[in-house]
Amino acid sequence: MINRRDMLKAAVVGAAATVAVPAVASAAPRRLQPGERYVTVPGGRVWVNVVGSGPKPPLLVLHGGPGAGHDYLEPLGELGVDRPVVFYDQLGCGKSDKPDNPALWTATRFAAEVDAVRCALHLDHMHLYGHSWGTWLSIEYLLTRAPRGIGAVVLASASASAQQFVDGTRYLRTLLPEDVQKTLDYYEAKGDFTAPEYLDAVNVFYANFFCRLDPYPDPLLRSAANIDGNQVYAVMNGPNEFSVTGNLRDWDRSAEVGRIRNPVLLTRGRYDEFAEPCTDTLEKLLPHTERVEFAASAHMAMLEETPAYNRTLSTFLARWDRLVG
Repeated sequence: MINRRDMLKAAVVGAAATVAVPAVASAAPRRLQPGERYVTVPGGRVWVNVVGSGPKPPLLVLHGGPGAGHDYLEPLGELGVDRPVVFYDQLGCGKSDKPDNPALWTATRFAAEVDAVRCALHLDHMHLYGHSWGTWLSIEYLLTRAPRGIGAVVLASASASAQQFVDGTRYLRTLLPEDVQKTLDYYEAKGDFTAPEYLDAVNVFYANFFCRLDPYPDPLLRSAANIDGNQVYAVMNGPNEFSVTGNLRDWDRSAEVGRIRNPVLLTRGRYDEFAEPCTDTLEKLLPHTERVEFAASAHMAMLEETPAYNRTLSTFLARWDRLVG
């Protein structure tokens, strides 16, 4: 039998209130109009785009990063045949306002931002999707804002704490070629995260555990450009995906996440930078979960295996539409 560690080695390419399930809505939800608009949130304005006008309850999409913008999640727009898919660029990135104010970049403010978007669009009854940092934001929102009207939740490439995510990336690094590991260790010990040799080594990690497509598709390139030099990413995350030195470094909802009673779909790629124990922990702690792993994907299954990914989401959401009317 091949264990998961050996399988990963072989695949390395060289170089405060309880959250309850909401009751069925008694009134029909307001129909969302497709198209772009701006919404005022704490700290500025965010760009919003509603894709599709299907009759089923809408899906609100929270992107990763922080600071990546909605771009790489555009394949989820295919779900618009059945339901409105609501994308927005969180404050500080993409097409949204980019205030030069590091004090704005906290999980608490971003959770308040979700409420502001919902209020502006009258998203009284909806499903919630988060990817990567967007899963942490989803968890933060569900636990701290006690929102009503949310049916099913998708946590795509998620963990219950920042530390478990970092621990997972440290393990995944041990599967890289030895010279790559030494380069990463050498420059990190010096505090030099911009040396060309270091960035080359980071890209080897990304090629294995971030996105295995070569070349990267255009939506992912646009999100990468959003993050490049982005103040939100620097303040909250740090220099890269496995050096979390920003204000998210101590983020941990392991003790509270079990209070989320909504049905939750956990998705990950087999080679995801959110290592398998991250999903294991959430599956154990959350009371109502399903779990799907995409065998050919790393962190970007919505791009790496788009048809299978969207079928999985569509099936899961349809099963829980009754929760939101």
